[in-house]
Amino acid sequence: MDTQKGSSKLSATLLALILGASVFMAGQVWAAKYVTDPTTGKVVSAPEYGGTMTFAVQREPPTTDPMFGGGASRGVDGVAEKLGMVDWGIDRDVYDLTGAFFYFPSSALKGRLAESWETPDATTFIFKIRQGVHWHKKAPMNGRELTAQDIEYNFHRVWGLGSGFTAPHEIYTGALTRIPVESVTATDKYTVVIKLKQPQLGALDSILIDHGAFILPPEVIKQHGDVKEWRNLVGTGPFMLTDWVDGSSMTWTKNPDYWGFDEKFPQNRLPYFDGLSALIMKEPATIVAALRSGQVDYVGWIGVAEMLYTAEKENIERTNPEITFYPWSIRSENASAFNMSKETPFSKDIRVRRAMQMALDLETMNKTYFKGEARWKPRGVLGDAIVGYNTPFEEWPEAVRKGYMYDPEGAKKLLDEAGYPPGPDGIRIKTTEHLFEHADFDYAQLAAAYWKAIGVEVKIIRSEAATHGARLREQTYGAMIGWISGIDYLEPLSPIGWGYSKGGFNPSGYNDPEFDRLYEAARDAATIEEQQRAVKAADMYFTKNHIYVWGPNAPKFNAVQPWVRGYAGEQSLGSDDRMVILSRLWFDNGMKKEMGH
Repeated sequence: MDTQKGSSKLSATLLALILGASVFMAGQVWAAKYVTDPTTGKVVSAPEYGGTMTFAVQREPPTTDPMFGGGASRGVDGVAEKLGMVDWGIDRDVYDLTGAFFYFPSSALKGRLAESWETPDATTFIFKIRQGVHWHKKAPMNGRELTAQDIEYNFHRVWGLGSGFTAPHEIYTGALTRIPVESVTATDKYTVVIKLKQPQLGALDSILIDHGAFILPPEVIKQHGDVKEWRNLVGTGPFMLTDWVDGSSMTWTKNPDYWGFDEKFPQNRLPYFDGLSALIMKEPATIVAALRSGQVDYVGWIGVAEMLYTAEKENIERTNPEITFYPWSIRSENASAFNMSKETPFSKDIRVRRAMQMALDLETMNKTYFKGEARWKPRGVLGDAIVGYNTPFEEWPEAVRKGYMYDPEGAKKLLDEAGYPPGPDGIRIKTTEHLFEHADFDYAQLAAAYWKAIGVEVKIIRSEAATHGARLREQTYGAMIGWISGIDYLEPLSPIGWGYSKGGFNPSGYNDPEFDRLYEAARDAATIEEQQRAVKAADMYFTKNHIYVWGPNAPKFNAVQPWVRGYAGEQSLGSDDRMVILSRLWFDNGMKKEMGH
């Protein structure tokens, strides 16, 4: 910690003592009113129990079994748990938890269901399972103690290594699938040993916090085949999912027997809230109205209601200055992917793809449309937060940089050279771009206007979530589709792997032996340094071939009512570990009542 930050924390602590003394002199116990947050040094009202946290959800989970897609993790989060998590008690000067959702340094991780672990050699992980953790008191688990056999069963299901599972799960495609696992064995009631066929960097982190690493109830899976039905979900976590009305709401109730304590205030058993309520609101205007009226306590990433952009924030601030906003930006959602699996002008000729990028005046779009708040300089597949694995735009080879700089005349020349002269109406190519229903449609129309200026007419077609996801997975869209780039929140191999022809998820349908070789070198690297070199090379190769069009990375905002305490903009404590944060927040109940809520 630097001296200035350390001094600020000391000052905040002294302020807490002064406040506490003044309250004590007034005849009250100050500790019941004020505390110092040890991770920030800020003085906050002391944790209180009670109340129901209500938040907005824009996209409800498809199921409650993460083996059936990443989105399902949002249904099981807060109910089931993993072996590890990011340490909520970490010094925020060291790691602030506001950006990288899934990509965390190993030093930030701590045990959860695993109390500890050791690695006697590069291919062996020995986990000591926390004793005294019990499943919820709900059939068929009925509150029995969690055991190492439960852990073994779940990982056998992921990898097809026993317990009746003979092949890896056919739908799950997360980071765990890339680990070369040889065996998973519960050697006693509280010990699990995982053996790899060969060393792999990042394997331990994935086992601890990947979105497929939730420990689900074996008895339920044996009885029903999966945990897709929410009524069957049983976990060990701080909340129990007790109601789900499709398209309307989800309700969680406090687990009164939860084993966990607050890392910041270790004497406090979690959770603080009596329950959680998610109001499913698909329209941004509905979410904004609920926030303004105090109907919801939180809007943002945790509830997958991310539609608070700069303009919306400014409008809310005019009417509700008491609401606190926390900016976040972890990827460009204004990128586009070309369908390389179909024969189109874009897939056939890199000059056409390059022209599409050169047609966009990114700097002006940022100044005018995004009001200067976006990160407009081009990135590769990986963003700024994946330190050591990416190459800043200023360090790109000059020839690559030129292909990402605004040059409409140069773009027209490239189209002429590629054999696409303008017609009588000035149009050279007509095409379509499928866009996710919650994407920034106005930005897409702005980009389309720039493209039309060089003679490429792009019709924007909106798709609802399930259809858009299917098109991405199966490359069933036309020439272009709205996509993401400049990824800041995933471990590096995942987004780089989206271009791997032998991988499970390849939205552009890219198939290039040289890129595959670079990806495999990164995947099989023996050291961090070796992996970083290979990832950088793969990222640059993909970038110079213009498989994606870069669009500005614009910020979004989490919005929090003033009576919510313990929150500083944190996003996640693992891969889709969002509700875990809500279990560590509380209300200033007096303030909420005084404000009429």
